[in-house]
Amino acid sequence: CWLPSDMDLHSVQMKNVTDVTMFILIGNLGLVLLVIIDSRLHNPMYYFLSALSFLDACYSSVITPNMLVNFLSENKTISYLGCAAQMFLFLTFGTTECFILAAMAYDRYEAIYRPLLYSVRMSPRVYVPLIIFCYIGGILHGALHTVATFSLSFCASNEIRHVFCDIPPLLALSCTDTHTNQLLVFYFSGSIEISTISIVLVSYGFILSAILRMHSAEGRRKVFSTCGSHLTGVSIFHGTVLFMYVRPNSSYALDHDMIVSVFYTIVIPMLNPIIYSLRNKDVKEAVKRVFGKKMIC
Repeated sequence: CWLPSDMDLHSVQMKNVTDVTMFILIGNLGLVLLVIIDSRLHNPMYYFLSALSFLDACYSSVITPNMLVNFLSENKTISYLGCAAQMFLFLTFGTTECFILAAMAYDRYEAIYRPLLYSVRMSPRVYVPLIIFCYIGGILHGALHTVATFSLSFCASNEIRHVFCDIPPLLALSCTDTHTNQLLVFYFSGSIEISTISIVLVSYGFILSAILRMHSAEGRRKVFSTCGSHLTGVSIFHGTVLFMYVRPNSSYALDHDMIVSVFYTIVIPMLNPIIYSLRNKDVKEAVKRVFGKKMIC
């Protein structure tokens, strides 16, 4: 299949995309390495954060390499199998991120609402299977939509009005009935969104009640700082996902969706290291310790 050479992407220059991609990879993979290297960050909260950072690095890497190739190429193309692989990986990483964000909220609930039981309730026997479950859920969801989409017949135009192989623009190209596919997207994406957002809201409801019972101003400040970062990341991510997938088919506008897609495939992975790291005292101290050791050596 072919990508159109006249897509309205004048505001996205190749150098900017390259710089942002490098920032995403360095920021997110750097955070993963920091958690691995610094033993003081060896706890469930930072394991979940490193899993999120790894997903963001993968999430963006699925899209940007082909985008950069297309900037250099006169004919902006992607193979049929390449398109299917791109869709599967993008959906897998995106869905896994939904589950990881919910798991992070549950982890904060256990740490703040029931701190005395935290080491038991979030032991390796709990958080390791939880992270694995998040990935399995993402893989199954990505496989479902990839198989369903590429089971359709594409006998019309082969120009994808999008920056990558996503479900809505591919359904628009099909010359067969896509009603079942649209229902799959709406109900499965909707169910995942409702369940994960519900976990976040319920967890933070309990966290809020715990905060109101705190007598220490310093304790409240620390909780607000940690939870505020997570809620900011959740709001940005889920807001864009809801806009893209959980809405009536009649409201899709591919040209507008391209702009939103660039936002959640490039901007969100770029913002997450900033949101979760710069406002986190433990991470900033770990950076000083790690880089301090390297400078001494």
